[in-house]
Amino acid sequence: MVSLPAMMRQVYFAGSGGPEVIRIGEAPVPQPGPGKVLVEVVAAGINRPDCMQRTGNYPPPPGESNIPGLEISGRVVALGEGVTGLKINDAVCALVGSGGYADYALADAALCLPVPRSLSLVEAGGLPETFFTVYDNVFTRGRLKPGEVFLVHGGSSGIGSTAIPLAKLFGATVITTAGSPEKCAFCRTLGADLAIDYKTQDFVEEVKKFTQKKGVDVILDMVGGTYMQKNLSILAVEGRLVQIAFLQSSIVENFNFMLMMLKRLTLTGSTLRSRSLAQKSAIADALREKVWPLLDEGKLKPIIHATFPLEDAWAAHDMMESSTHTGKILLLTGK
Repeated sequence: MVSLPAMMRQVYFAGSGGPEVIRIGEAPVPQPGPGKVLVEVVAAGINRPDCMQRTGNYPPPPGESNIPGLEISGRVVALGEGVTGLKINDAVCALVGSGGYADYALADAALCLPVPRSLSLVEAGGLPETFFTVYDNVFTRGRLKPGEVFLVHGGSSGIGSTAIPLAKLFGATVITTAGSPEKCAFCRTLGADLAIDYKTQDFVEEVKKFTQKKGVDVILDMVGGTYMQKNLSILAVEGRLVQIAFLQSSIVENFNFMLMMLKRLTLTGSTLRSRSLAQKSAIADALREKVWPLLDEGKLKPIIHATFPLEDAWAAHDMMESSTHTGKILLLTGK
């Protein structure tokens, strides 16, 4: 039995706004209900939805904590009723609905995955959000198959740096866009067959040239806005566009859908946070079967760009929004 304190450190937002509204305070250590576990957090990933929550545009789902943070790694310190397959002191990483930026966080037992043998407990904190998102959207919704051509926008981001090597390991040809020669070089080290500097190159023309005008089979996009029409123009016949965010805009005026009909395209997308536990559990099961063996063997690993102590969450958010990072940003509790 682990002896637990009554109180813990937590990050909270003193209103809506920029990184300057981030504060650190105290909160009671939560108790796990049925099907849940309490994890002593070692690392918590920073993700763009956390920044959206901070600005007031992405509130937690009903029943979730107001503490930000969607992914954690750490050790199980308490088990809720009915939990099987986990025990006290197990090293896990988990997708959480909220609450990751704290010394302790609740997680659904079904969404806890073992820390891969090749990774440290800290590194594992950069796995859940991006791997759940990429696997579900690229391979389930996007139906990417070996031998196909895959394009991910923002290849140096946490999502991109997960999608590139994963798609390569599953047999795809990978194209990506990034915002500087250095970021493009980084993407090539991850396995990108073509990295396009979108600030100096026209990605539509570069993709058409690379694919000899055939186009790409699957696009994973988080930009939206002006990219939407361009994406349709470079999809191959029967191609699939998967939208997971809108860094520009979700509203596009004068959008021409004709290519969707002519090329029999599929336009889809998803969010992760609001999905049911059963749906998230199915993704966890697929990751455990298809992806975790690759992580165990060291064939795949998260790219950690920077770590910050919990007290410097504001600096981590500032870095996230500056887009200067290549890979994941983590908060560390010092546990």
